[in-house]
Amino acid sequence: MNRPEAHAVPPVIVRPARGTPLPLLFDSPHSGTIAPSWMQPVAPPEALASGCDAFVDELYGMAPDHGCTLIAATFPRWAIDPNRARDDIDPELLDAPWPEPVVVTDKSLSGMGLIRRLALPGMPVHGRKLRVNEVEALIRDYYDPYHDAVRTQLDALHARFGGVWHVDCHSMKSRGNAMNVDAGQARPDFVVSDREGSTSAPEFIDCAVTTLRGLGYRVNVNNPYKGAELVRRYSDPAANRHSIQIEVNRALYMDETTRERHQGFTGLAANLERLISSLSDFIQSRLARR
Repeated sequence: MNRPEAHAVPPVIVRPARGTPLPLLFDSPHSGTIAPSWMQPVAPPEALASGCDAFVDELYGMAPDHGCTLIAATFPRWAIDPNRARDDIDPELLDAPWPEPVVVTDKSLSGMGLIRRLALPGMPVHGRKLRVNEVEALIRDYYDPYHDAVRTQLDALHARFGGVWHVDCHSMKSRGNAMNVDAGQARPDFVVSDREGSTSAPEFIDCAVTTLRGLGYRVNVNNPYKGAELVRRYSDPAANRHSIQIEVNRALYMDETTRERHQGFTGLAANLERLISSLSDFIQSRLARR
């Protein structure tokens, strides 16, 4: 293989606002499932699927009806992770040195870097070393287009409205495993994060937390998740650019073994629409003050 082929379908889907737009963008970087055909993982499908934020793009699917933009990846996290830094490359995965500087973080060391090494604790994703040109192709054809879409939409909204608010949407296992900082611990219904107050004005994250708690959910803030690359890269509260990350407990809406939606899906989706509406009202009130 001289040059891995590009994605057979667009790597990212952008669903624009319907009706009057607001400077509020939701993105789901881990709900995709279509991997490049040249990748042949050795981990079983159910292990690979454990890292997928199944149905998250659907749970937030009503966002455009509230004037919001919704972006979702179509490719799987195990192939390449948009929520990691571009240089967080695990040298153990490559058959030759990476030609550019790398910054190996604790995520790569635990097998969950830009290119995932482990599907589950002790379970490799790949049965061989990856070639440098294969990883370059993954970055070019998947990672960069996703970030280009998020950045383009956020910049356009900021230019139009003078501010922009961003929600990075994820799901989490109901209990941490050995690859997580909270191994073995039961998790709350939601974790809302702003990297310890650095990616958002407090009023924005407070609106999300207050709304979810008002709906009866158990909500943690910055524990065990603090937010990763997407909220870090696109936030600048001093410039009126605000980003938060929201993790939803999968047990609320799906069977974690069969990975099928259960009866809780509809109610959760309705409550997330209430969250979208609440955040939209919050932003409209901010715009009205300008």
